[in-house]
Amino acid sequence: MALLSLVAEEPMHAYRMQQLIKERRKGDVVNVAQRNSVYQTIDRLLRDGLIAVRETLREENRPERTVYEPTDAGRETLRHWMRTMLSAPAREFPEFPAALAFLPVLRPDEVREALEERLTSLEGRLSALDADLAEGAAFLPRVFLVESEYQRAAVRAELDYVRSLVADLREGRVDWDYRL
Repeated sequence: MALLSLVAEEPMHAYRMQQLIKERRKGDVVNVAQRNSVYQTIDRLLRDGLIAVRETLREENRPERTVYEPTDAGRETLRHWMRTMLSAPAREFPEFPAALAFLPVLRPDEVREALEERLTSLEGRLSALDADLAEGAAFLPRVFLVESEYQRAAVRAELDYVRSLVADLREGRVDWDYRL
């Protein structure tokens, strides 16, 4: 979706796609940061008929670059993917809720210690998102920052929840008999 979205903005080559992903800070939400994964995705989009080669350029001493553009099927597929992802919550299976589901595998004090470490990581992540948002707002339109705003809200909610759970563990409001 990320690469198809970029070529829908304007025809471009793979290197430019990587540059825009980095400039727009999309690496936190799409996993195409490595050059190889970009080329693998392009190959799949080509094979599926969602993009096509527009032209191949060779400028000065630079390597040859293939410029891609979306096909009509690619534009329609992108629109369909976007409408679906925006409108229908997907069932996702993140690790953290799975770990919460099986807390009795550890002693309560072990869980509290692990969650305290998580708090430190979440606080760092929240600070980094705040800094990224402030920096990005200086040169990017808000439409390119909304996923970071969402991530910030999600990290903030998780941080609040984990703080509450740690407090409940400290006060003995959540407790169990450890048997492993």
